[in-house]
Amino acid sequence: MGHKAGFVNIIGNPNVGKSTLMNAFVGERLSIITSKAQTTRHRILGIVNGADFQVILSDTPGIIKPAYELQTSMMSFVKSAFEDADVLLYLVELGEKELKDEAFFHKITGAKIPVLLLINKIDMGDEARLAEALKLWQEKVPNAEIFAISALKNFGVAEVFNRIIELLPESPAFYPKDQLTDKPERFFVNETIREKILIHYKKEIPYSVEIDTEEFFEEENIIRMRSVIMVERETQKGIIIGHKGAALKRVGTEARKDLEKFFGKQVHLELYVKVNKNWRSDARQLRRFGYNS
Repeated sequence: MGHKAGFVNIIGNPNVGKSTLMNAFVGERLSIITSKAQTTRHRILGIVNGADFQVILSDTPGIIKPAYELQTSMMSFVKSAFEDADVLLYLVELGEKELKDEAFFHKITGAKIPVLLLINKIDMGDEARLAEALKLWQEKVPNAEIFAISALKNFGVAEVFNRIIELLPESPAFYPKDQLTDKPERFFVNETIREKILIHYKKEIPYSVEIDTEEFFEEENIIRMRSVIMVERETQKGIIIGHKGAALKRVGTEARKDLEKFFGKQVHLELYVKVNKNWRSDARQLRRFGYNS
């Protein structure tokens, strides 16, 4: 048997556990995970290497009906996931009964590539609910192999991964064998800061925020970073900063600790907040932030 390599793309509704599954496969926290919908905005590749295989996993935003330009761009990442996949992972959660976009659902049922339908969060239910879900999805997606998993508890994940390797085509590696992802270091700085904002702020604030790491200087024992948190309105700037800067300081402290674990060395992180009006609807700005090609 020769070397196997290929692209495995994870799709599904928001909050079904796509990012948790991706991180379970890769063994690193590449995708941010919170309880809020639309946490993942970009398509993120995670690369798992073995002596005779390379699995290139792709975490995509949850499938939604776009309400503004940013969300339209997010859905373009999902569409691209159908175009280059060797194996498609369609993730649903126990109790879920449909995909929110009918057109995407038809793409799954009509796919010419292997489809693995993963019923996630089975630790949240009982055998009767699981039996009902298995029957439902076997009827809805007859072209899929179905697995019951808990990505959070790491149950069934190894079996899915072994099946992925079996299904991959023979091919040389697409990326160097020591590469973990296709994203640059600044991307993970931005995502770590954005994760803390998703966790600590409510309502519209997290969805109005974009992070831009303007400086990233790596020295022998420390990495010095300067990042700007962009919001759409002055009132949002005040909320992000908080009373006497306390809220912003909490975000910075928690992000710095996570980044020190991620990079394996000391981190100095400076955070600033700027108003960037209507960036979510500005095609030029979205291109700058990596949303539009």
